Amino acid sequence: MLEKIELLGDERVGQGGNLIIRRLRMRMLLSDGTRTREGSWDFVERPMGLDAVVVALWRRKPALEVLLRSGLRVPLQYGRSESRPLLFTELVAGILEPGDDLRQRAADEALEEAGLQVSASNVRLLGPPMFPTPGMCAELFHFASCEVSPDAFSVAPRGDGSPFEEGARLEWISLDEAFARIARGELQDLKTEVALRRLRETLGF
Repeated sequence: MLEKIELLGDERVGQGGNLIIRRLRMRMLLSDGTRTREGSWDFVERPMGLDAVVVALWRRKPALEVLLRSGLRVPLQYGRSESRPLLFTELVAGILEPGDDLRQRAADEALEEAGLQVSASNVRLLGPPMFPTPGMCAELFHFASCEVSPDAFSVAPRGDGSPFEEGARLEWISLDEAFARIARGELQDLKTEVALRRLRETLGF
C-alpha cells in the first residue's frame, strides 16, 4: 500500500500564454518500507485560475429549456486525427480567478458568454465540485444553475476579448432534447452532461 510520495525533483518544462507544464520526479514509499523506482509525472497548471464554474442556464417556456453555447475549441481541431465539427457545444462556463466569488463568477459568465443578466443571488450550486482530468490537471469543475425569465432582457455577448470567442452560437433547447443529443453522440461535453443530470435531479424532472 502507498504510504508516501518522495519528491526528488520539480521543474517547469514548458510554458504557453495561459498554461504551464510541470514535471515532478518522485518515487513511492510503500507500507512494507520498500521504495519504488524513480518515475516522472507531467501535468498542466493554469496560473490565472485553476478551477472553473459550469453554469446551467434554464427557463420554462412552457417546457424546461436549457441554453447551449457552441464555440471553437482549438485542441479538438488539432489534437485529434479525425475531422470534427468546427463548433463544439457545451454549457456556459468560465475560469475562476483568485478571489472570485463562485456565484458572482457564474453570473458574470452568463452575461459575458450568453448576454443574459442574472443575479448572483439567484445562482444555485449543483452538488459538490469534481475533478475532470486528475491525471493531467488538478482543476475542479464547480457546477451551478440559474433560472432565466422567459422574457429576460439579453444583449449581444461581449466575450472575454479573445478572438476565439467570436462566432459562437447560442441555442435554447428542451432538456429532453439535450439528453437525446447526448444519447446520439451529438453533445459530447462531459461537464455539460454532469451539470444537466444534476439539474434534472434537482428540479425533479
